[in-house]
Amino acid sequence: MAEETPEPPKEPPRPEVQPPHAPVAAPVGGPVPEGAPPAEAPPAEKPKAERKPRRKFTYKVLLFEKYDLSTVTVHDAGLARYINLTPLIIPHTGGRYASKPFGKSRMNIVERLVNNMMRTETYTGKKTKALRVVRLAFERIEQKTKQNPVQILVDALQRAAPREEITRLRFGGISVPRAVDVAPSRRLDMALRTICQGSVQAAFGSAKGGRGKSIVDCLADEIMLAAKGDMTSQAIQRKEELERVAGSAR
Repeated sequence: MAEETPEPPKEPPRPEVQPPHAPVAAPVGGPVPEGAPPAEAPPAEKPKAERKPRRKFTYKVLLFEKYDLSTVTVHDAGLARYINLTPLIIPHTGGRYASKPFGKSRMNIVERLVNNMMRTETYTGKKTKALRVVRLAFERIEQKTKQNPVQILVDALQRAAPREEITRLRFGGISVPRAVDVAPSRRLDMALRTICQGSVQAAFGSAKGGRGKSIVDCLADEIMLAAKGDMTSQAIQRKEELERVAGSAR
């Protein structure tokens, strides 16, 4: 009978060894095994810093960086449509509305004053020079009246704008004058023209007489006198003369 070979002894199962740096995950809902290193807690999230609201930068457009046009009021309802008070810093649009019908009503009223000041050989075609004269005249007006010079200019235009003028009607071979109402756009044109003509003539007369009054002072005085309705203003004299002749021809 063959001898039975004995079976080799079975080795006991080796326990699983966790790596030293790997934490032992605890069973869900069960105790942590003994001898296991404590599980590392997840890093706490840093609280996000509250962002400050961005500061909104607001820039108010001021004429010559000094005068606010939003406070200027026009009391004459007929001229309110044609006196443009769009905010801007330098009243120079480069002839943007020159070739457009009724485009001058979309031009700022201060720029129209500058354009009307370009008279005689001294200022014709010299926009920068005329612009400087108007800016200095506004400074003189502000010093003397302590008010917004654009408001003084608007008041002067309202006072110097004629409401009636005469036209000639021809009946057969006879020309008869008749009184007619003046359109608001023409009223504003005539007021600007007479104010600028009066200031230029006053400066020319003062230089000729030796008094030496500058064009800046003449323009400032003409605007302030017209705003008061003073008869020493050439613009007011011209308006009263037109209305007087129209009243006689009515």
